[in-house]
Amino acid sequence: MGDILVDGYNVIKNNAMFLAMEVKNFSVARDLLIKQLHNRYRETAYRVIVVFDGDGACENVHHEDHIRIIYSRYDETADNVIKRLAAEARLSGREVTMYSDDEEVRHAVAEQGGSPLSTRELTTRLNAAPRDVAIRVAHRQTVRRIYGLDPSRKDEDYREPPHPQGKKKKKRRSK
Repeated sequence: MGDILVDGYNVIKNNAMFLAMEVKNFSVARDLLIKQLHNRYRETAYRVIVVFDGDGACENVHHEDHIRIIYSRYDETADNVIKRLAAEARLSGREVTMYSDDEEVRHAVAEQGGSPLSTRELTTRLNAAPRDVAIRVAHRQTVRRIYGLDPSRKDEDYREPPHPQGKKKKKRRSK
């Protein structure tokens, strides 16, 4: 299919869910992002690559839950690594989808033929229901709309009230 490139710290710093984690512990926010990416893309053919700014003498690459994690070297930004990966993917004929709000990176990826998307679009996809669940929910909503069913009402609200089971009064005959 293609590559998904994620500007890790850019995603963390631009989304409230990750910012809450960052306040507690930056590594927790990174781990949450990686876990959510794994949960979302584990059943797909996409190669997911998350790039973070690093401070080592050389680029540090490792894999966790089928996600490739790259920390840039101290004199190179994650943005430059993403640009390089987008160019490599283009040369290999792979499609690239990249998530970042950094305009310079978005422009560079677009020049390489990639699809730059916002960090908000990524978190929307990460939080979306799986496709099969979304289809079932849409179907249920359609059926409720067509037949006028209100999900806030209980089943017994739709039943007819029972008829009284008492003795019937006889009419008096007039003489």
